Amino acid sequence: MEWKGRRQSDNIEDRRGSSSGGGMGRNPFGRSGIQIPMGGRRGGGLSFGMIIFLVVVYFILKAMGIDMLQVLGEGNVSGSGSGYEQQVGEAPSGPANDEMTAFVRTVLAETETTWDGIFKASGETYQRPTMVLFDGGTTSPCGQASSATGPFYCPGDKKVYLDTAFFRQLEQQFDAAGDFAQAYVIAHEVGHHVQNLTGVLPEFNRQRQAMGEREANQMSVRVELQADCYAGIWAKSADKEGILSTGDLEEALNAAQQIGDDTLQKRSQGYVVPDAFNHGTSAQRMKWFKRGYDSGSVGSCDTFSGNI
Repeated sequence: MEWKGRRQSDNIEDRRGSSSGGGMGRNPFGRSGIQIPMGGRRGGGLSFGMIIFLVVVYFILKAMGIDMLQVLGEGNVSGSGSGYEQQVGEAPSGPANDEMTAFVRTVLAETETTWDGIFKASGETYQRPTMVLFDGGTTSPCGQASSATGPFYCPGDKKVYLDTAFFRQLEQQFDAAGDFAQAYVIAHEVGHHVQNLTGVLPEFNRQRQAMGEREANQMSVRVELQADCYAGIWAKSADKEGILSTGDLEEALNAAQQIGDDTLQKRSQGYVVPDAFNHGTSAQRMKWFKRGYDSGSVGSCDTFSGNI
C-alpha cells in the first residue's frame, strides 16, 4: 500500500497516555518500577563510586529476597500492547510507533476524501468522524472498551475506537497480515459512521428493542455486511488514487475471510452456531467487500433487500 507522503487526518484523539501521541507500555515493573540513579559520564560510563553504590544496593536487595539479576532478565520482554520495549516512565518514541500513527492518520484521511466526494455528489456534507487511539482500555458512551473489545464505532459520540495493539493481534491471532488488511478494518468502522449519518444505525437500534436475540443477530449481519461493502467502495477509491500495491486487495479479502463468524467459531470452539452469527460468514464478508470494490457505488450496498 503506497500510503507514505500522503495527507494525514487531524481528526485523531490520542488517549495513549501522553501528549506526544503514545502511551505507557506494559512494562514488567508496572507503572512504578525501581529506579536507580545512573551517574557518571555523559557517554554512559559509571564512576567507581557509583559502581560501589550499585554493588551495595544489589546485596541489600538480595538479602531482602529480591534478585535484581533475575528481575532485569525478566524485564527484557517486549510489551504485548505497544509492540516495543519501553523503560519505566519513559515517553514512547521510535519508528514503530511513529509509523503506525502516521499510517492510521493517512488511512483515515483517505476515507475522508472518499466520503467527502460521495456525500458532495448527493448535495450533502460529510461529517468526518474522530478516531480515538487507546492502549489497554478507555471509556466511551457505548461502554467500557478494552483490548478484548476490538475496534468499534460508537454512534453516541460519532467516534471510531482503536486499540493500538489490535494490528498485531490481526496478524498473529487471525492470520491477516498486511497494511491493507489493517486499512480494511479502519474503513469498515468508518462505514458504520456513514450508516449512522444516513440513519441506518439509528433505525437498527430502534427496531432492535422489539427483536429477539436471533432476529437481532440476523439484522446485525446485514448492518455489518453493508459496512464491509462501504469499505470496498473506499478500496476502489484508493485504487483510483494509485495507493494500492500488488497483493493489497488479496490482503483485505483474506482479512474479511479470517474474521467471518463461521471461521472464528470454528477456530475457537470447533463448530459453528449460525443463529449466533452477528457479522456474517467469511464468504459473505468477502462477497460484500468485493461488491463494493467492483461497483464503487453506494447503491450496490443494499444488504437489507433479499438474500445476502
